[in-house]
Amino acid sequence: MTGGPARIEDGPLLCGRGRFLDDTDPLPGTLVAAVVRSPHPHAHVRGIDLSRALAHPGVTAVIGPDEVTAALRPFPLSVRTPMPYYPTGTDRVRYVGEPVAVVIATDRYTAEDAAELVEVRYEPLPAVLDTREALEDDAPRLHGEADSNVATDRTFHFGPIEEEFAAAARVVRGEYTFPRYSSVPMECYSVVAEWRDEEDGPAVEAWANFHGPFTMVPVVAGALGLPVSRFRLHVPADIGGSFGIKSAVYPYVTLMALASKHAGRPVRWTEDRTEHLLASSSGADRAMAFEAAVDGDGRVRALRVDLVDNVGAYLRPPEPSTLYRCFGNLTGAYRIGAVELRARAVVTNKAPTGLNRGFGGQQLYFGLERLMDAVAAACDLDPAEARRRNLIGADAFPYRTPSGGVYDSGDYPRAFELALSQVDYPALRARQVEARGRGEFYGIGIAAVVDPSGTNIGYVGLATPAADRASGRGKSGSTEHVRVSVDAQGVVTALLGSVPQGQGHATVARQIVADQLGLPTTSVRVVIDMDTATTPWTVTSGSYSSRFAPLVTSALVEATDRIAATIRTAAGVLLDAKAETLELAGGEVHDPASGQSVAFRHAAGLVHWDPGALPPGAPASLYAEAAFSPPQAQGPTEDDQINSSLCYGFVAEVVAVRIDPLTLEIRIEQVSSVHDAGTILNPQLLDGQVHGALVHGLGGALYEEFRYADSGQPTSATFMDYLCPTAAEADFPLVSSHLETPSPFTRLGAKGCGEGSSMSMPVAIANAVADALAPAGVEITSLPLHGSLLHDLLSARTSDRGVF
Repeated sequence: MTGGPARIEDGPLLCGRGRFLDDTDPLPGTLVAAVVRSPHPHAHVRGIDLSRALAHPGVTAVIGPDEVTAALRPFPLSVRTPMPYYPTGTDRVRYVGEPVAVVIATDRYTAEDAAELVEVRYEPLPAVLDTREALEDDAPRLHGEADSNVATDRTFHFGPIEEEFAAAARVVRGEYTFPRYSSVPMECYSVVAEWRDEEDGPAVEAWANFHGPFTMVPVVAGALGLPVSRFRLHVPADIGGSFGIKSAVYPYVTLMALASKHAGRPVRWTEDRTEHLLASSSGADRAMAFEAAVDGDGRVRALRVDLVDNVGAYLRPPEPSTLYRCFGNLTGAYRIGAVELRARAVVTNKAPTGLNRGFGGQQLYFGLERLMDAVAAACDLDPAEARRRNLIGADAFPYRTPSGGVYDSGDYPRAFELALSQVDYPALRARQVEARGRGEFYGIGIAAVVDPSGTNIGYVGLATPAADRASGRGKSGSTEHVRVSVDAQGVVTALLGSVPQGQGHATVARQIVADQLGLPTTSVRVVIDMDTATTPWTVTSGSYSSRFAPLVTSALVEATDRIAATIRTAAGVLLDAKAETLELAGGEVHDPASGQSVAFRHAAGLVHWDPGALPPGAPASLYAEAAFSPPQAQGPTEDDQINSSLCYGFVAEVVAVRIDPLTLEIRIEQVSSVHDAGTILNPQLLDGQVHGALVHGLGGALYEEFRYADSGQPTSATFMDYLCPTAAEADFPLVSSHLETPSPFTRLGAKGCGEGSSMSMPVAIANAVADALAPAGVEITSLPLHGSLLHDLLSARTSDRGVF
């Protein structure tokens, strides 16, 4: 499927008819909440007085830590570490912006005014912010019940590690750090919740701009002390973007449900931008160390990897997903036979982390691809040649990685060479020589990465040693559900639980259903609103890890296959023909033998109006629910191998940069990007995903970072301090191409492609900047690469050059 119509989602958005939660009023009589937040990074809560706020005119209820601990359970965690997490601070607060109380009033103005009347007595405590400092025995302890700040610590060995390092011609090492940053969606968090005491027990109904993973639904229900069947969640069709960040809205769903219980009415809360930048979510910052055992030909034979993720104050579910999401593709695009991994997550006095576009990938590849440049330098090879010698060959697929990943398809060398040829790589190098002859900083960076899609949730189990995993309580799977039905007039409705964030799911789903049933797209409608009481879903459902293309589309094919079979049976009655010989095309069912046809809608009408005419045993139903659950998504083995995603695409990028020697401004002169995402479903949407991911990667490389003062106070809680790329910065010359090596594991051969460049672009830029500054002896080991950082690096190494 190589063509496709324009997006059907754009019209309402461009005309101001989007259905965002803050624009809707799902329940009458809704009150409004304001959240009181901690001004301290770490402090005991010695007392709290809610009385003045409660007495304020217009205030209905106020809740604080006592109400939270009395009514709620800690959120269930992925590990057994004693670091309980509630939606507010309880005995102490652990980051600036942590909720401590909620004021519920008739309107937001009143709630905000009354929130200032809440009095909290704090006893400040020492704070720890740095990832490696948090590992020290004498670091301030965030959770008194725990032995340290380490939330999870596991070591894995795959293949002959010791033998390969002993036989290596050289060992190349590198230590790197990756920053925490967000994706700053246009709409911030928004929640409406109602607690109802019904005859058969309490129930909660909530609306939120949440997008999954729906593993969080039982997490919320567990915290509320309710069965999942008593917690109903709605998600509107438009959620104002997310890119993973809104997976962390669920603690506020829980908190607003409790607020509703105390207020006796529904409660609404909408986050403002300062709250969002201060305390919502971000990707984890990571400290990492890599070692490569390299043979005499420059081939990497083995890797040692040490990853330490800073998850903030709590191991908030679904963390430690960032640490383990790329477990199956630890070795990237390279044929590396042995891996040793130590994976740790530490808590600090920063805001908790979560999913962010590409989560785990940009961190991993920043270390791995910087290391590949170091391997090239150590072996006196061009960075492109070093990668050529290590790429997995086209004849190796399906390729099994040491850690258990199964790369389904690909032609990495061909895609890599295409990325180089698109910018005439030899000519770029010649241009660099000329620029350096003029004393200019000009660099070329390369990145080659594997893009995982269709996450297998079984990887979360890796945080627990195999011996400690409870029998019969395992986790695995990449399942997605859809429901397709046909009405009496032949109009098809597809109901999705994919909870899109703006990617165009409805456009592609309509296109696929129409193609499968031989209908015009005007005969297909797609419903993307989520209602856990009526929409087909499972715990793995949601819009994350690029699941739509490999999983949801496969489920659509399976559902439409069943619908098509029933339509053929009905048409066979009308045409007096064998059902299995009939063809669906052009809105009709055609009999090649007789040349006769019947309208699709007439065949559908027979099933609805005259089911008695169907052959005995034929289903009188045009209603199909399909669950695509690939067998490749199994739980971790006893030796901790796992295929952590269903599909693995490939991305190769080349970036050329020029750095102004006076201002140190980095200007991107050229970008070449090649993606292999299997079968292309809709070229326009695919290009949009690639361009968006490139700009997200640009932000992480040059601009975006949540920074903290040594005191623990955030210093980037407004857009004056938290810099995002704009259209001006995103206007770099780009050549983008696609290969198609269809996946054998999905029904249409499609893989995800929404995250690849957000993983590869940061390190491609870093490699280019490092290449530009190599003559000055500067090493790039962290991001973002803003001018002040380059100044600090250069001033220590090149002050004798008279640059400054």
